[in-house]
Amino acid sequence: MKDLIDKISSYNIFNYLLPGIIFVVFSKEVIGYNFIQENNLLGAFLYYFIGMVVSRFGSVIVEPLLKYFSFVKFKEYKSFVWASKQDTKLELLSEVNNTYRTTSSTFILLILTAAYKALESRFDISNRISLSILIILILILFLLSYRKQTNYITKRVDANSNYKQIDNDSDSDRPK
Repeated sequence: MKDLIDKISSYNIFNYLLPGIIFVVFSKEVIGYNFIQENNLLGAFLYYFIGMVVSRFGSVIVEPLLKYFSFVKFKEYKSFVWASKQDTKLELLSEVNNTYRTTSSTFILLILTAAYKALESRFDISNRISLSILIILILILFLLSYRKQTNYITKRVDANSNYKQIDNDSDSDRPK
């Protein structure tokens, strides 16, 4: 158990576990859904998973919407990779940035959960249908997350391939 705890990074705590706990507490206190677990170990894994869902929602839904409406602007990924090699603090800043996105996503999902609760009551939606909808939405979310992560890996491989070429070129010190 100690080995598992030692492997939990600050990223995992602030982008998965904490948002999961916040979501669970607010869901119970404000909306009326109770996800709180009596078993602490089971609870920790559930809250972590809920936080992971919140984080993926932020990455796959919130971030693209904010980019679409020009609320945030990103640099090309290869520029980020290059800059990360020059400025080691950039990774920490990116982690903090993701924490803000995930925290925002937590509250967006709480609003959506409250809206669903109202629809569920108004249209007398059964728990079985609600669970089926939830499973399908989570499946779609993680499939989209898988695709996005695969694209990041591919871009990073490409960026590192380009930088190796740039390092060999004495006339250039930045990405083309």
